[in-house]
Amino acid sequence: MPFPLTFPRSALTASAALGALTLTAVPAAATSTPAQIATSKTNGVSYLKSLQAADGSYAGTGLSNEWAFSAFAAAGTATVDVTPGGDTTKNARTVYRNLLATSGWPSASPVVTDYERATLNAYAAGIDPSRVSASRNLVADIYGYWQTSEAGYFGPSANFNGTVFAALALNGAKTQAGGARIPQALRDAMVTRIRANQHNDGGWNYSKAEGNATQLAATSDIDMTGAAMAALCVSGVPNTDTDITQAKAFLKSKLVAASGAFNGLFGVNTDSNGWAVSGLNACGINPQTGDFLTSMGKTPVDFLIAQQFNPGGGFKYLPSDTTPSAYASIDALRAVAGGGFTAAPPVPTTPGAPQWVSQGSFTSGTATKLALTVDDGTGNLKVCSVALTPTGSTTTLGAVLDAAVGAGTPSGCVTSVTPSSGTGTVTSLNGKANSGSNTWKVSIDGSSFTAAARGQSVNVGDTLAVRWGA
Repeated sequence: MPFPLTFPRSALTASAALGALTLTAVPAAATSTPAQIATSKTNGVSYLKSLQAADGSYAGTGLSNEWAFSAFAAAGTATVDVTPGGDTTKNARTVYRNLLATSGWPSASPVVTDYERATLNAYAAGIDPSRVSASRNLVADIYGYWQTSEAGYFGPSANFNGTVFAALALNGAKTQAGGARIPQALRDAMVTRIRANQHNDGGWNYSKAEGNATQLAATSDIDMTGAAMAALCVSGVPNTDTDITQAKAFLKSKLVAASGAFNGLFGVNTDSNGWAVSGLNACGINPQTGDFLTSMGKTPVDFLIAQQFNPGGGFKYLPSDTTPSAYASIDALRAVAGGGFTAAPPVPTTPGAPQWVSQGSFTSGTATKLALTVDDGTGNLKVCSVALTPTGSTTTLGAVLDAAVGAGTPSGCVTSVTPSSGTGTVTSLNGKANSGSNTWKVSIDGSSFTAAARGQSVNVGDTLAVRWGA
C-alpha cells in the first residue's frame, strides 16, 4: 500500500483493545441484508468515535486516522457531531480545520498525497478544501504538483497513485453547491493518464506502467484497481466504459468463492477489499449482485462484515487477527456504508452547527494561493498554484494573472498578459491574442465561461480556469 495514503498494518493495529472491542467476530450471512449493513454501520461509527483523542483530534504527527471523516460521511455521521465526552468546542471538524490551517502542516517535506488526503477528508468533514483558512487552499496546493513535462500527472509520475488521488480529490471534492470545481480539460488530462496506466489484466498498481511493456504485463492489485476505477468514474467516465468493464472483470477474477473476499497481492485483507468495494461503489456497481455474488453465495460486503467485531464495531486487518485495526476499520466502514473515497458531509445534528465551514474572504496582507488553469485551445494545458498576498478582502483576475508570471508553481503557467494594467478585457495571454469570436474567457469554481477582464473580482479559494476559444 502507498505510504502517503495508507500506513503499515503494524502501526495501525490497536495497541490495547477493550474487551467490548475484541469479542468474537460473527460470520455474515450470504448477501448481507440492509439490516446487517445498518448494524455494521452503527457499530462501526461507534468504534471510529472511540479513536478520537481527548483533544478532539484524529490527525497529527505520526499515525493519522483522518480517513475516519470519509467513513463517517458515508455512514451518515457529521464530523462536527463527533466530540470527546460531548465537548462541542473540541469537535473533530474544528480541530482538523485548525490543524490544516497551521503553517507547519503537513511537514517540512510534503508530497502531493498529503494534500489529496486532506482534500478528500476535509470535504467529507464539511470543510471547503479550497477555503480552509485565509492562507490554506488545498486545491491550490495540489495544483502545485502538476507535471509540466508529463501533463496529466500530479507528483512524480513514477508514483502513479499521486495522479489517481489527484483525480479523486479534485473531482470528488465538489463545490458547496455540489458542482464540478475544475475544468473539463483538466479532468480529461488526468483520465488520459489513468487509462494509459491500466495493465493488460484490466487492473492497476501503485507505480507507473504507461509506456513500459513489462509493467503493463505485471499483475495488478485490487486496492489500486478500486481507487483507479473510482478516479475514472468521479471524473465522469461511465461504468459501461471499456476500461471500467475490464477492471470489473479483473476484480471478479480475484474473488474467493467461499468468503466473497478479493485475493490481492497482500493476500486476503480488509484494507484492500475495502478499497476495491469503494471503487465499485463510486462507479455505481453493486458489490453484492451479478459478477460479485460468488458460486457459494458470498459477496465482498459479506467478507467485510465478517471481519467486524461485534458489538465493539472495529474491523480486523487479517481474518486471523484477534484485535481490530483502526485503518482497516475505516476502509471497511466506508465501503460497507456504500461510500467511494469521499462523500458530501451530512447535515449535522449539533444545534447551530452548519453543514459547511469555510473562509469567507481574503485577509489583507496574509499570503495565500489560488488554483489556476490556462487552456490555449491547442491541447497545451497549463496548471499552477499562484502565490499572492492580497491587499483587500477580494482581489482581481488581473492581479492573479500578474502574480502567476513570477509566482506560479510550476512556472510557465502565465508568461505575459495584455493589457498589463487596468480593468479592461484580457486581449492576449501568453502571446496568444483574441481573434474574432475566439477570445480569452474565465470560469470560477466551474461556472460558465465568460469574457476575461482584468477587473473581474476574485474571492478567497476561487478555482480559476482561463480558456481561449469561441
